[in-house]
Amino acid sequence: MTASDAAAPAPPTASSSTTPLALLQDALPPEVWPVGRIPVDDVRPLVDGGTRPAKAVEGEAFTVAAQVFREGHDAVRATAVLTDPDGVDHPFPMTVDNWGLRWWSGTVRPDRPGRWTYRVEGWSDPFGTWVHDATIKVEADIDSELMLEEGARLFERAAAELGGDGTDTGLLTGLAATLRDTGRPAPERLYAGVADEVHAFFAAHPFRELVSPSPSYPLLVERERALFGSWYEMFPRSEGARYDEEAGRWHSGTLRTAAERLPAVAAMGFDVVYLTPIHPIGTTARKGRNNTLVAQEGDPGSPYAIGSPDGGHDAIHPDLGTFEDFDHFVATARAEGLEVALDLALQCSPDHPWVTEHPEFFTTRADGTIAYAENPPKKYQDIYPVNFDNAPAEAYAEVRRVIQVWLDHGVRIFRVDNPHTKPVQFWQWLIADVAKEHPDTIWLSEAFTVPSMMHALAKAGFQQSYTYYAWRNLKWELEEYATELSRDTAHFLRPSFWPTTHDILTPYMQYGGPTAWVLRAALAATLSPTYGIYAGYELMENVARPGAEEQVDNEKYEYKDRRWADYEAGGVKEGRSLAPFLTRLNEIRRAHPALRRLRNLSLHHADDENVMAFSKREVLPDGSVDTVLVIANLDPHATRETTVHLDMEALGLGWGERFTARDEITGAQWTWGEHVFVRVGPETEPVHVVAVDPARGA
Repeated sequence: MTASDAAAPAPPTASSSTTPLALLQDALPPEVWPVGRIPVDDVRPLVDGGTRPAKAVEGEAFTVAAQVFREGHDAVRATAVLTDPDGVDHPFPMTVDNWGLRWWSGTVRPDRPGRWTYRVEGWSDPFGTWVHDATIKVEADIDSELMLEEGARLFERAAAELGGDGTDTGLLTGLAATLRDTGRPAPERLYAGVADEVHAFFAAHPFRELVSPSPSYPLLVERERALFGSWYEMFPRSEGARYDEEAGRWHSGTLRTAAERLPAVAAMGFDVVYLTPIHPIGTTARKGRNNTLVAQEGDPGSPYAIGSPDGGHDAIHPDLGTFEDFDHFVATARAEGLEVALDLALQCSPDHPWVTEHPEFFTTRADGTIAYAENPPKKYQDIYPVNFDNAPAEAYAEVRRVIQVWLDHGVRIFRVDNPHTKPVQFWQWLIADVAKEHPDTIWLSEAFTVPSMMHALAKAGFQQSYTYYAWRNLKWELEEYATELSRDTAHFLRPSFWPTTHDILTPYMQYGGPTAWVLRAALAATLSPTYGIYAGYELMENVARPGAEEQVDNEKYEYKDRRWADYEAGGVKEGRSLAPFLTRLNEIRRAHPALRRLRNLSLHHADDENVMAFSKREVLPDGSVDTVLVIANLDPHATRETTVHLDMEALGLGWGERFTARDEITGAQWTWGEHVFVRVGPETEPVHVVAVDPARGA
């Protein structure tokens, strides 16, 4: 469904043709939303004017805001309302953030997955109006008895309305009698009517008049994995691969040998194991090692050149095994607490069955040849892009059939390769169609492209998106980008931070040494609820292929035996494996709910331009609070000493308050306040991940 196809929200209905709303609707064109008796403007968040759903996950708190106002001086208030998939309304109070601009906001929290809606209701607050007017007049002895009588009638009216919902309104009935008791001084009666317990009653049971709703806007609530998870990427053919010295050739790993790696991945605390394509690989124009144009005997080819006489996207490479082996891999992963994500690369080698069975799926050039992929000056002769415009119905149906194959074998997460090279409309259809029967399916967009396309893919349905994180290294870059992701786009785009991938090895990682690898993993794991590492990160594989920002002897084109046994627990070589550090990061993420959320980021100031400080604070449904503070030296080559100036309110603390700071990585503890002197870098620790504990502060 495109924006132009989206149905406009139905305007409110009037019960009588003589009501102001009915009169207004009669005068307006049908497509114009009538102004409510209490105007509600500029509801936020809003995705493309409400034609796309805003996003949240179950239990995630987020802010709904709007401008709510009225004529004159009578009191006005606002309520945010979530409507669950069963049509039940869940109201949440809103408070004024800026009275001059009449900005109201409230925190809402959907409690289960499904398609919800949200709206803002403005309403007249007769109790608030009376409190304001009566306090001024009675204290000035102006119309005191009149104001108290109006208060008594207000309480009687409120008791009659609220009592109809089963609310105990005895307090209000008693107050009406008190306000009319002329034997008591007027100020005494007034103070009884404006006492704290009365305010508390109306806060719990609002007495609302002239309720005016905004349109209802769509809200898609998904399972938590759509927002939070630690990913581990592997090439299955490398897991268990070995080189036969006598024969002078490699033996491929299999899905069975890859499954043997899963307990170690789970032990490091990862939630998702992501497999690069496992399909048959073509031989025509096969790329050799390090992306050479000529493959040598025994070169396995790129798994992204999908398709051979052995099958296409619905088949498994014979070297890796069978569907029975794949089912074993999925079952082993589940037993270890892992979900399996499968790479979906909608492109074909020249040997793919679609080339002969569905030539209409491709672009034929004037000379009769099929166009291969190009990104000038790069050429990918081993890959044919799919053209979705030649025969869209057939192409859509065939891809949907392929997806169903993997759904039937237990896959519920797809990492999509280069989705920005296919029509956004296609992705919106595919994701929506799969969600009809499998709403728990998660799609990760690997689209390193212009922001407009990344945003469009997220709005079309992708639950997660790769980001520019790998190239954001300076303090101002990280702060600006993290602010954008946590505030400006968080209601529709969920970021996934990867320090490296099989395609990306930035100069920072090439030359930053072990400190860079520690730092970038820590920042990814704490700035973003979802982050991932590519196998080999533990070993800090930092040598680039000349002329490219990717690893030499790239695993895309050859097998890689990392000899994991040399680095297992009890045999870890000092300084050679980051597995213990990654394990600790994932333990910290699971222990701190604040790190499982995106929209709760606050920045703090450090005097040194190389030191970044930020915090995340989350109020949990039970009222408890979790706060994590991160201080990182972004310079991997030198230790820095500086003062960090903390925004104490962002930490939920008073400006003069002290708190216990417990480093969750090292276990060290300090007593900190607003201004903190730190020393961070290669000689000490490059990053502090601090649990803020005000209860034990000195």
